[in-house]
Amino acid sequence: MRRCPSVASRDDFAPPARRRQNWWLGRMVGIGEEEEAQEFRCARFTLDIMARKPPISKNLSSGSTPSAGRIEQFGQSDSIVMSRRFKSSTWRYFNVRNRSLGIGLELMPGGVNSPVRAFKSVGGQPIVFDSVKGSRMWDVDGNEYIDYVGSWGPAIIGHADDKVNAALIETLKKGTSFGAPCYSENVLAEMVISAVPSVQMVRFVNSGTEACMGALRLVRAFTGREKILKFEGCYHGHADSFLVKAGSGVATLGLPDSPGVPKGATSETLTAPYNDVDAVKNLFEENKGEIAAVFLEPVVGNAGFIPPQPGFLNALRDLTKQDGALLVFDEVMTGFRLAYGGAQEYFGITPDVTTMGKVIGGGLPVGAYGGRREIMEMVAPAGPMYQAGTLSGNPLAMTAGIHTLKRLQEPGTYEYLDKITGDLVGGILDAGAKTGHEMCGGHIRGMFGFFFTGGPVHNFEDAKKSDTEKFGRFYRGMLEEGVYFAPSQFEAGFTSLAHTSQDIEKTVEAAEKVLKRI
Repeated sequence: MRRCPSVASRDDFAPPARRRQNWWLGRMVGIGEEEEAQEFRCARFTLDIMARKPPISKNLSSGSTPSAGRIEQFGQSDSIVMSRRFKSSTWRYFNVRNRSLGIGLELMPGGVNSPVRAFKSVGGQPIVFDSVKGSRMWDVDGNEYIDYVGSWGPAIIGHADDKVNAALIETLKKGTSFGAPCYSENVLAEMVISAVPSVQMVRFVNSGTEACMGALRLVRAFTGREKILKFEGCYHGHADSFLVKAGSGVATLGLPDSPGVPKGATSETLTAPYNDVDAVKNLFEENKGEIAAVFLEPVVGNAGFIPPQPGFLNALRDLTKQDGALLVFDEVMTGFRLAYGGAQEYFGITPDVTTMGKVIGGGLPVGAYGGRREIMEMVAPAGPMYQAGTLSGNPLAMTAGIHTLKRLQEPGTYEYLDKITGDLVGGILDAGAKTGHEMCGGHIRGMFGFFFTGGPVHNFEDAKKSDTEKFGRFYRGMLEEGVYFAPSQFEAGFTSLAHTSQDIEKTVEAAEKVLKRI
């Protein structure tokens, strides 16, 4: 990334006018790329120890809440970025020492607790957020963003919903975890079973990864077979057997299959391109009577938004039945988002086992797997397949899930999600066409995605044809406009019931502005 030419000295500090401020170096240095060099210029230099800090710069390493007008001292090796638009007299100052960014590079690997958050594929350092409400997020500097990540899917009714929060406060008074059965887990279990066509019994866990791990062991125990079939670019959590041609952060970071996974753990994992029925048929022919289950995201979200082609899910249902294998829908993303009964309700295809997460916890850590009664009765203590969890079914997550699902039952919910998401994606694609960019994309209800390629995109190989560098420039530009998308070309986006038509209009306008610039 090319650094901007130096245009200022350390004596040039002057109180700036009101402006969008952020201490993320990548956002400023990124603006110095060739395509935008005529819009911004900036300078970076190291300050002396004890130098006077510009009043609007931030130093988060102090542990205090920064505020405009504070006079603080820099520490050793701090540096500053100054930036000014050519047609503006406004200067921006940014403290860019990594420790002062508050992202804990010395405390957590990469400064994050989940890889895709690290902005590796879009450039710069991740924004550190302070609060969320409805369709909005605010970073630690007070900047406001329209959010299309939604905590990676759970925030389908909007962040920090008042009714959910009120219910959580009442539950909190009773305790955070019992380590024993609680009433609310029975209520949520009944709601899930009544909603999801394939689920007659359910086991709650604490994450989507854990749900898929449990489902994997379950299908092997039930069928007595060891091989599984998954699709390239689909992500089912970080269990060893699934880290073969996986999506999500693995795709975002361009990582090979993960080190530390023994060959034996993946030797029974077969892979095929998504939407390729013939490839699946060939694998079943080559492994007759040996495949325990086919795992898939019914709509791919971890390689970008990729829907199934007509007939694909039906073919998988037929092939698994013919061979005595099980069909597993990973609905951690799609569950309760494409329809109240998930993708299986939307497409009319009933799998044998379903994994869930995200929405059913209303923003708290949760996961679940369920299926036909005869299959689920293999799970301990009803059966011999062991799986357990200290915090599984904890009352806080169950309460948030119950009140989120109640909101989703209201009339018009999914029609509204479909309308605003369609307007969003259609507007962005139209803006791309107007400004001369090859783009494609789509949506189903409250889930969407777009690629910087002409498409069509039917699988992960198609998705990888995207111009990821252009996506990075688009992404950084949208941040400057106050719009927060997932920081990867290979992740789906999410809308919520809290998004308004004004949010969509503002986002589309910002997209056209940025697309013209890049």
